[in-house]
Amino acid sequence: MTVAEAGLDAAALQESLTDLARREGVGQWDLGAACSTDLSVQVDRGEPRQLKGAQRSAVTVRAWDAEGRVGITSCTDLSPEGLALALRGAREASAFGDREDPPQLSCRATEPLEPLDRPLCELSPISRLLDTLLEAERQLLDRHKAITTVPYNGLAERRSMRVYVNSAGACRQQSASSASLYLYARAEQAGRRPRSAGAVRLAHGAADLDVQGCLDESAALTISHLDYAPITSGTYPCVFSPEAFLDLIGAFSNLFNARSVLDGVSLSTRESLGQSLAVPFLTVSDDPRHPLHLAAAAFDGEGTPTGRLPLIEAGVLRHFLHSEATARQFGVMPTGHGGLGAKASVSPDWFVVEAAAGGGAGDTSLNRDTASGVVWIDSLSALHAGVKASQGLFSLPFDGWLLQNGERRSIEAATVAGDIRTVLQSILALEGEPVLTPSGLAPHVWVEGLSITGEA
Repeated sequence: MTVAEAGLDAAALQESLTDLARREGVGQWDLGAACSTDLSVQVDRGEPRQLKGAQRSAVTVRAWDAEGRVGITSCTDLSPEGLALALRGAREASAFGDREDPPQLSCRATEPLEPLDRPLCELSPISRLLDTLLEAERQLLDRHKAITTVPYNGLAERRSMRVYVNSAGACRQQSASSASLYLYARAEQAGRRPRSAGAVRLAHGAADLDVQGCLDESAALTISHLDYAPITSGTYPCVFSPEAFLDLIGAFSNLFNARSVLDGVSLSTRESLGQSLAVPFLTVSDDPRHPLHLAAAAFDGEGTPTGRLPLIEAGVLRHFLHSEATARQFGVMPTGHGGLGAKASVSPDWFVVEAAAGGGAGDTSLNRDTASGVVWIDSLSALHAGVKASQGLFSLPFDGWLLQNGERRSIEAATVAGDIRTVLQSILALEGEPVLTPSGLAPHVWVEGLSITGEA
């Protein structure tokens, strides 16, 4: 147990807050807290560039007044004095709380949690992390004479703990460990534009990271983009890599977000549930507890247990993501996607894209190994600027290849544009087995025709 974790105990916090709330005259309250110990290293052409170690903690306390209004405060002090000050501040802030629709304690916060079995690894010495990253960089630079630098790289490891307690008796606690490796190579050739590509690997501990696989993927992708050529603007059938398709789904997650629906900034409405949204062989779920999800969370910020939630099922929109407040307005149960706040946020966790049960996977004749005139979109860029989420429109730069008789040639510079609703209704096939990515699980996704604009 790290120093940061040693000070975070759900049962002790609940006992302390119960006594403090009684003295302060607060009848309803809750607390969410998290702490972590983080180590990270970066290198630059064989030399250490940055070595960091940090212990972080954050505490959020909410308190309700007699009229049901809620106040919220944040702190980093878990001592009795610090908690008393936070509770007092939240109680005073409740005078300015929302009178119309204040959040409440989740009705599911005291439900038993299903076991979430994940390894808990000890932190590695930072010197070992540095040696591992230096060797990975060295091997990557040796892969091709055009690869001159690895400008973005990092190896990080974390031990963390989070808790949730409330006045109704909820007492949640979860510990986790994680490690990540990122290698982004840059290649330069005389008279040609620099080309870049990267890869990432995740694990529960640094010793379990697939370092070789990460550098192999980064090198292969970078080298594949050296022989680039412009593409003629037009409409092309496209195949999205698993990561690119998940990025696109994530950019338009307001389709499934009940908070966005209530705020009028979603592509969906209350009446959208039960309506066709995609091709009948597509199923999209949010599955925070999936066995392959390394950062699985047992409960959300409000203490609600997490679990698999089908969003699109056989092409039909089945569920929205809910916090306590949105679930109450829809007359349903919270789904485990709420964040702690005076106006609780709602956010997705980990998408799983797969073929609908018994529905096939679309046109089985489509294959990247034999395709011609098809654009393979490997990664999307500028998602923060090129997406109009409330309109469903996107225009995004991408890295990818034009396929001719199964041979791929890198596209010099291009953007892909379309409407997410049209994309979901124009999916031709789900090719291959689902691939694990940092943001979810998905196969390669073929789409009938999208507008590709090459560089003028």
